Amino acid sequence: MNRLAVYCGSSPGADPVYAAAARSLGAEMAARGIGLVFGGGRIGLMGVIADAVLDAGGEVIGVIPSALEDKELAHRGCTELHVVATMHERKALMADFAKGFIAMPGGFGTLDEIFEMLTWGQLGYHTRPCGFLNVSNFYDNLFMFLDHCVTARFVTSVHRDMVIADTEPGRLLDTMQAFEPPDQAKWLDRFDL
Repeated sequence: MNRLAVYCGSSPGADPVYAAAARSLGAEMAARGIGLVFGGGRIGLMGVIADAVLDAGGEVIGVIPSALEDKELAHRGCTELHVVATMHERKALMADFAKGFIAMPGGFGTLDEIFEMLTWGQLGYHTRPCGFLNVSNFYDNLFMFLDHCVTARFVTSVHRDMVIADTEPGRLLDTMQAFEPPDQAKWLDRFDL
């Protein structure tokens, strides 16, 4: 796990605890020699975590679509900054660079990105860990909904267990490092619980 893609808000959020968690995760990643792959913006939680990794001497790879380069105020201090044409290219290139994926607090974009990676894992397109830094219980209701998806038989319990979560960055990274992918593929004609 030499690089992790971190998906998070282009806003700092309403509570300063989110930015503090981004700084903590960034520092922990750099201390472990784990590079950051992120959305390339210098604002919001994206900018906070990028600055934290850079301040600790770590590697930061940003990937930003050209249409958002000015809107999200591209982070020009990255080790590498890749400007791509589309959001699809952004997500694919971030996935290519990363050996695992973390969602911090964020909105639609954050959820889109982490759930695409979970879906790819469920389908067997990759075997990398997907984690949630559940800052101040931000994702608790989402996890309850995922449990409901299992009860309703739209997600298997094996695939629900792919969702790694913790409130503390170091423990989250430890659990992700030890991740073993499920040996059960998702098949359209079969649903084993």
